[in-house]
Amino acid sequence: MQFVERKIVVVDVTRSFLESEIFSQDLYEDIIRFVASLHIRNGEFEGNRFIIKKMDHLNFMIFPEDETDDGRREISYAMSIFGHDLLEQIQLHAKKMGLSLLQV
Repeated sequence: MQFVERKIVVVDVTRSFLESEIFSQDLYEDIIRFVASLHIRNGEFEGNRFIIKKMDHLNFMIFPEDETDDGRREISYAMSIFGHDLLEQIQLHAKKMGLSLLQV
């Protein structure tokens, strides 16, 4: 039996998502409204690199969507997060970026 050595990379998905997606007032407002809305029961928000998948109003998946050299879509990692925690992280990052916070 041959073993393949694999390199394990730990990615801070939340930090990568926030830095990649929450950098302008418009993007912040679009994302926060999608996450907070009770009228959107489930669906996807396509950001610049990351996808936010709303499973229901409490549970979310966040993952990057990259394109391979041959044009295929690749999801190399993902995380699940509780809606309240996601909103809290978005608000903290937006405040750090000096954006005007929305009340949600």
